[in-house]
Amino acid sequence: MGILNITPDSFYSGSRVGAEQVVEMAERMLAEGATFLDVGGYSTRPGAAELSADEEADRVLPVIEAILANFPEALISVDTYRASVAQQAVTAGACLVNDVSGGRLDPAMFQTVADLGVPYVLMHMRGTPQTMAQLTQYQDVVTDVIDELQTPLAALRGLGLKDIILDPGFGFAKTPAQNFQLLNQLDAFQVFDEPLLVGLSRKSTIWRTLSITPEEALNGTTVLNTVALLKGAAILRVHDVKEAVEAVQLMAHVQALDKR
Repeated sequence: MGILNITPDSFYSGSRVGAEQVVEMAERMLAEGATFLDVGGYSTRPGAAELSADEEADRVLPVIEAILANFPEALISVDTYRASVAQQAVTAGACLVNDVSGGRLDPAMFQTVADLGVPYVLMHMRGTPQTMAQLTQYQDVVTDVIDELQTPLAALRGLGLKDIILDPGFGFAKTPAQNFQLLNQLDAFQVFDEPLLVGLSRKSTIWRTLSITPEEALNGTTVLNTVALLKGAAILRVHDVKEAVEAVQLMAHVQALDKR
């Protein structure tokens, strides 16, 4: 899943694109092997500024339309926690909703995606992008995140939604140490029998640990993506598609040996 942030304040400068650049970046990501393009208009980095639903829609809808006008077969995910934006984005051609709040920030989201009948990424987060950094108290982060995903997952299934993807929410109300624990025990999430999406790309867990910058965090991203694949990740959400695709391809060869 290639990341296209239509925002001026995403934590990684290389992912910030304007409408005039997005078709070129989408073309490159698709050529490099991206399965999905994840279009977001609201930065969810810690402490990110608020944005109205209308402003968010004004950012993402023209981009979705521009990508599909040039690449009609592209599979587009909309990265939003707002039901109204999700509804408009799917009408514009998006085929998947990626909700960082797991339905917590907009009570209309679950019914909306159920009515739309599109796949939905249910991510774990506490609080909001503005408050999540203060909500990292867990008894055991793996057990607690699994517990906190059970109720929304059951609600979605109860609404008849079939295609649900789980995201443990690396960096969202988690410290670096908790992120490493989640990654180390990622296979515990197989208890849900749903595909796992992992979003570690260039996050602060990598660059703060290595005392580098987000711009220098590609190698670290590839290392942790490889661990995620070993632990059962089905989708990697990344800024750098080529490198992620290579990791997936090489891991496929390694894992094929287990099936002989």
